[in-house]
Amino acid sequence: MESHPPVSEARAAKRKRVPLVIVNTGHGKGKTTAALGTLMRAVAHGFKVIMLQFIKTTEDPRFGVYGEIRSAQKLGFEILSLGDGFTWDTKNPEQDRQTARRAWEVCLTKLQSPEYDIVALDEITYAFNFGWLTTAEVIAAIKNRPARMHVILTGRDAPPEIIEFADLVTEMREVKHPFKTRRIVAQVGIEF
Repeated sequence: MESHPPVSEARAAKRKRVPLVIVNTGHGKGKTTAALGTLMRAVAHGFKVIMLQFIKTTEDPRFGVYGEIRSAQKLGFEILSLGDGFTWDTKNPEQDRQTARRAWEVCLTKLQSPEYDIVALDEITYAFNFGWLTTAEVIAAIKNRPARMHVILTGRDAPPEIIEFADLVTEMREVKHPFKTRRIVAQVGIEF
């Protein structure tokens, strides 16, 4: 294995920041988790970060407050849960569309703000796939972001336009899942 010399914090701070668009997609577990790991790392380096969640609510009646929100509070960054819950359970598609549009308006203000170093748009791909947002409007907003801002998009089935636009795309692939093999449902500390 090739060895690399350690990079001092002073040298790292002098490196030019090249803003990236990062996409975590696929049907495997870990898309939001990977984004949170990036945000956590960035906070440790003094970056101002925020995650905006398109699907999750602030508090789910089945699960309570999500673990990532509690962790973010302890680490000193914000997660805004802007959704109504899981869309595949919906009884009101029009309300879901309106909720997604309101969430996008909040996202636009964050994407335009020079306050943030990284903005994560969690589960935004559902908004594309259900037809609530267009890839064109999201790409245009990201193109017009402050020059030093990184953007992370997560969710299943990222559209081809988003994949083409992004600088880094990781596809999480499910190999084995405990629900399918043993009917083990989502657990505190693992999924939420």
